[in-house]
Amino acid sequence: MIQQRYDVGIVGAGPAGLTAAYFAARAGARVIVLDHRDPPAQKIRISGGGRCNILPAHIDPSAYTTDSSPYIVRNILRAFPLSAAREFLTAVIGLELFQDGEKVYPRGGGEEVQHRFIATARHYGAVVRAPVAVTGVKKGHIILAGGEKVLASRVILATGGMSYPRTGSDGTGFAIARRLGHTVIEPYPALVALRGGSDAHHALAGVSVPAKLTVTTATERAEHTGGFLFTHRGYSGPVVLNLGHLAARAQQRRDHATITVAWNALGAEDWEAALAPSGKTVRGQLRTALPIRLVDLILAETAVPGDVKLAQMRRDARQRLVTALAAYRLPWTGTEGLKTAEVTGGGVALSEIDAATMRSRVHPWLYLCGEILDAFGPIGGANFLWAFATGKLAGSGGAA
Repeated sequence: MIQQRYDVGIVGAGPAGLTAAYFAARAGARVIVLDHRDPPAQKIRISGGGRCNILPAHIDPSAYTTDSSPYIVRNILRAFPLSAAREFLTAVIGLELFQDGEKVYPRGGGEEVQHRFIATARHYGAVVRAPVAVTGVKKGHIILAGGEKVLASRVILATGGMSYPRTGSDGTGFAIARRLGHTVIEPYPALVALRGGSDAHHALAGVSVPAKLTVTTATERAEHTGGFLFTHRGYSGPVVLNLGHLAARAQQRRDHATITVAWNALGAEDWEAALAPSGKTVRGQLRTALPIRLVDLILAETAVPGDVKLAQMRRDARQRLVTALAAYRLPWTGTEGLKTAEVTGGGVALSEIDAATMRSRVHPWLYLCGEILDAFGPIGGANFLWAFATGKLAGSGGAA
């Protein structure tokens, strides 16, 4: 029996791998996609609690994080801009999209996206085989558990990262890339919540407030503004998720990260003005700006009586209160880790990839796309866009 040889073998059937499969198959290549979960693309299905925030309404390439050159990220995203990605999802995949604020969603949620992506790849001739476990990749073939070889002239690694491992992101791609001689920036959790706080903090679970977060480490300082959420184990919300990776990397380096919060994203001068002497009580004034449960927590921690009138507040008490409102020291102890992080930071260095085709500079028969690469974007659909852009380039490049 003569074994089938494919032009392109794709390891991983997530959004990047299935996008690559479509573009390679449409170009006339014989394509096989291998995934160890059945059905594949499970991370798509559960994304955003099932709603699947599939694209951002607007994109800023400078908002992506990478240890490599940000210009490489910019060039990759320019090759498949947001408008082209949206056209791809509607005209090719067949999704009906709608915008909610700064986010774009599919009408049918993540499950519809999962099914339509798999169906589209198959419609254009790609073989989608699952579940199979890939153990290695060499020139000309992909090695499966048990020793079977799938013959493929070019191979695309689209294995994802290590976040949400129950969906199949188990780090296999990183191990394969390392064995093939690629530099892999040590993976870390990104878009991740923080743990920590006292029982009094945990009792505020569900309280949400606008905030500006500032993270300071030995090597960097970053700020972000957005929603802050208290949880039963610590802190979450968009502002925390977008900066959580800095805390994770600090711990990875055994560095110290200081995180401060400006409640309502107001600075010291704003809070000084809000607490100007008047006949109002401290608690009464603060409750007009912040959730009352948070007000009571801050008053308790600063030992400022809530029933004292603003005109009668002592100077030292006013200063303690302003500091707690404008630069609150967040008592974090760790992150939620890769188990629940939305994406994986780190990965294969972009300097080892041809940004125009996603071809490896180490092996000309190898291509890489998606979360396995050292780049991720903020919450709001930016990481799906990265998957589609790199998948499109890898699929087109691998079929050429």
